[in-house]
Formats: sequence, C-alpha cells, structure tokens
Amino acid sequence: MTACVSPSLKSSAARWKRSGLRGSSVKAQRLRFRYRVTENALSLGNRDIVRAWESAVQAAGFNLAYSEGKRAAPQIAIAAPLPLGVTSGCELAELFLAEFANPEAVLAAVAASMASGIQPFSVEEAGLSAPSLQSRLRWAEYEVQLPAEGLDLQKPWRAVDHLLNAKTWAAEYRRETKVRLYDLRPLVLDIQIKGQDADCLLLNMRLRAEPDLTGRADQVILALGLPPASRIHRRCLYLGEVSPAVLAFRRAGQPDEA
Repeated sequence: MTACVSPSLKSSAARWKRSGLRGSSVKAQRLRFRYRVTENALSLGNRDIVRAWESAVQAAGFNLAYSEGKRAAPQIAIAAPLPLGVTSGCELAELFLAEFANPEAVLAAVAASMASGIQPFSVEEAGLSAPSLQSRLRWAEYEVQLPAEGLDLQKPWRAVDHLLNAKTWAAEYRRETKVRLYDLRPLVLDIQIKGQDADCLLLNMRLRAEPDLTGRADQVILALGLPPASRIHRRCLYLGEVSPAVLAFRRAGQPDEA
C-alpha cells in the first residue's frame, strides 16, 4: 500500500510556528518512544516522519522544545532513518518537551493523533544529558523476502557465503546521476538464509547502523546480484553503551577516537 502525506501534516508545523504557539527552547523532559512503521507509511521519508511526530505532539496538546534561532526546529531525533519501502517493528525516537508531562499520558495522546502507518507503542524517560540515540546505535536486523520464482536457489547460498568470507566487497550506491563507490563488507555483520516460504526465499541480515557505517538491506541484495526484495522489515535496533573516553572527547569538542 502507498501512503500519502496529507496537506495537514505538511502544513501544521508551519501554522504552529506562525501562530507563536510553539514550545520554548527550554528542555524540561526527554522521552524515548518505540514505534512501528507499517505498509501505510511506506512512502514516508525521514523528514515526513519527524513532521508526523511534531504534528502529533502538537495535536495532543503538549509543548515541544525547539532549537534557538530564526529557523527553530523541533527537538526530535530519529535513531536511524528508515529507507523508503521498508516496514519496521522497532523504531526509536526521542523528543524533548518544554514542560513536564506524564509519559504514559503523552504516549496515549500522541498515538491517537499520529499519522496513519506510524504506531507508537511504548515510552520511557531518558536523562536530559544522556548520550544521543545515534551515538549509541550499533546495528540493525532485517527480515528480507526474495521472490523465489525462477531463482536458482543455490545462487543466494553461494553469494552469501562468498560475501561473508571476503575481506572486501566493492559496491556502488546510485542516487539520481551520482554514483558513490564503497566497501560493503564492513557493513555486513551476518546474513542467514532461513529457507523458503511459499514463493519467497527468507533471509535475516544484521547490518551496521553507526553514524558513519550504515548498511542497507536493499544495497546488500543488489551487491549480491539477487532479485529485488519483495519485502524488507526492520525488526531490531541494537543500542550499545558510549564509552567514557568517547564522552570526554565529545564534551571537549574533539572527534571520536574510541
């Protein structure tokens, strides 16, 4: 199914800011939500999802914190942008409120106001000064379905085995007229072929999801020379701890070296 971004979703943030009702830059509370992305939201990009969260929080009557400056932005962070066409049962988002509120009340009200296809299902408080979601993200797990009709079923086994035993794997990422060459191998932690179900071949992938090392399931399929997936579903995002050394470098404004 294809989702459409409603005019109200696109314009609500602008109307809110023009009205002068947006939250202040004060960060009083930080909430971490888990949410699903279903087939109804397959066409929503990361900006659309951030806008959906902003609109839902506003409609629910809670005050978001905004950045300072002329182009104030809502203090909303998505752990890992979800590629178009991919569903998920494990997405993570954090937002800062300008006023304290009961987390469960926020969850219930925001879920009721959320755009179709985005389903918040849990919430917890996070410390205001805790490391960001992006800095803690380590890997993501995907379920992939490949059309099996006409496919030599030995080919995926050979391709996966070849990739996992390789030290490097040249790949290219195309976007419009631009082509970027990169080494795919460090991005792939594991691939398992789970077998065949009806007319689909089932694969599980564990791919890196760090800020500068992020693997995409569709790009892995392409690099393996396999047919495009009929379904990709993200089922897990793994968060790790940020070491004290990394935190110290960040506080000092230095690049990460740990």
